Amino acid sequence: MSSSLQQQQQQSQEQDITHLKNILDDNSLTFAEKAISIKNVERHNKKTKVISMAGDIVIVDVDLAMAQDSTGPLAIRSLNEMGIDRLYDPSRVLLVIDHTFPAADEKVANLHALIRQFVSKYNCMLVEGSISHQYILEYLVNPGMIILGADSHTCQAGCVSAFASGIGSTEIAAVWATGQLWLRVPETIRINLSGMFSKGVFARDLILDYIGKVGEDGANYKALEWTFSNDIVKRQFSLDSRACISNASMECGAEVSVFPIDEITKNYLDKNPRINNTERVEIRSGSSAKFKDDLEIECNSIEPQVSGPDNIDKIHSVDELGNIEIDQAFIGSSTNGRIEDLEIAARILKGRKVHKNTRCVVTPASVKVYEEAIKRGYVETYLESGAVFTNATCGACVGTHLGALGENEICISSSSRNFVGRMGALSSKVYLASPATVAASAIEGKITDSKRYL
Repeated sequence: MSSSLQQQQQQSQEQDITHLKNILDDNSLTFAEKAISIKNVERHNKKTKVISMAGDIVIVDVDLAMAQDSTGPLAIRSLNEMGIDRLYDPSRVLLVIDHTFPAADEKVANLHALIRQFVSKYNCMLVEGSISHQYILEYLVNPGMIILGADSHTCQAGCVSAFASGIGSTEIAAVWATGQLWLRVPETIRINLSGMFSKGVFARDLILDYIGKVGEDGANYKALEWTFSNDIVKRQFSLDSRACISNASMECGAEVSVFPIDEITKNYLDKNPRINNTERVEIRSGSSAKFKDDLEIECNSIEPQVSGPDNIDKIHSVDELGNIEIDQAFIGSSTNGRIEDLEIAARILKGRKVHKNTRCVVTPASVKVYEEAIKRGYVETYLESGAVFTNATCGACVGTHLGALGENEICISSSSRNFVGRMGALSSKVYLASPATVAASAIEGKITDSKRYL
C-alpha cells in the first residue's frame, strides 16, 4: 500500500472519530437522535456531521439482524423471492429456534429444518432453545448498537443502552441482503424513576402500571428513556429488572426502550463477555434535548398489578381480582424468565405445594438461566412443590407447547401478552403479573398477593 493511500485512510478514520465525538457531545440531541445519527449511512458515505432529528427518515447501518422460528421462514422466503443468493454480512445475521423448541409436530420440525439449511448455506449464527432476546442480552448486545429483529420484543436490548426494535420479516430479509434499513427517528418520552418499591412490588408491576395509565398505544413509535432520581433508586433496578421493563415496553407501542449505561450495565457486560467484535458506545441524551413528554414515576406508589384478561392495558390491583380461580400459573418468557424471576418464584414456593386444582409451569428464558437455576437448587424446589420445570423456550407464552390452555381455562402468567387465544383456546383467559404474584397464586389456586409469602 502506498504511503499516500495510507495517509488518506488514516485521515478518514480520524475524521470519523471526530464526527462520532461531535454527535456524542451534542447536548441538543436525545438518545435516539444520537444513535441514529451515528449509524446514518449518509454520515458514513460523506464523512460529514449529519444530524438526524425526531421525525426524519434515515437509512442506517444495522449491527445485528435477527429472526426466529415463527418469522425466520417468512424472511427466508422473501429473500428467495427477491432473487438474493448472498448475505451482506453473515456475522451480523442471527437465526433463533426458540418459539417451539424442541419441535412439537411435523410442520414445526420442517420449519426448523428450513432454518438450519439456511444457516448452513450462508454460515450465519444459529441458536436453538434460548429465547432470542435473552441470548442477545447474554452474548451479543453492546451499548450503542442498532439491533433489528423480526420479533416485537427485540426492544429488550435497550436495557443495556442499545437502539433495538422489532420489524417485519420482509424488512429483515432486506437487512440481510443490504446491511441497511430506513428508520424514522422516534420522538422521546423521558421517564424518571423515584422512590422505593414496597414489599411484593417488582419491575413487572411498574411497567404494567405505566401501560395501564397510557394505554396499549400510548407510546406508539416513541422512544422511552428511563432515568433514576438518585443512586439508591438506581440500585433496585438490576439488569434483569431493566430487561423486563424494556421488553414489556413494546406493549404500549414503544419503538425502543432504553436505560442509561452505568456501573450496573458495565458490571453485567464485564461478567458476560460479548462473543462478537462490536464496541461499546456510550450514548446519553444531551442536557438541552427536547422530549415529547417528561414524566416521573414514584415507585413507592405502585401496588402489585394484574393485567387482563384479553387486553394488556386492562390493569387491576391484585386485591380487585383476588377471588378469580386459576387452572394454570406460568412463570417464564422473555419478559420474566431470567434468574432473578426464577429466584423469587423459588423463594415463594420453597416448602410449599402448588394447589391441587392448579398446574404450575416454570420455563427459563435461556440455557444459561436453566443451568444457573440447577446450580442454585431452584429446580429441586419447583419439583418438590409440584411445579413442572421445562427446557428453555417460548413454549406456553405463545401457546405452542409446554403449557397451552384448553377451552375456558384461566391462567395467570408472567409472559409478555394476553391477547385472545395467545396461550391456546380462544375461550381461555390470561392474566399477566409478576413472577412473585404468579407463584403465590399457584399456591392459593387463585389470584393472590405475594406479600404474605415474602
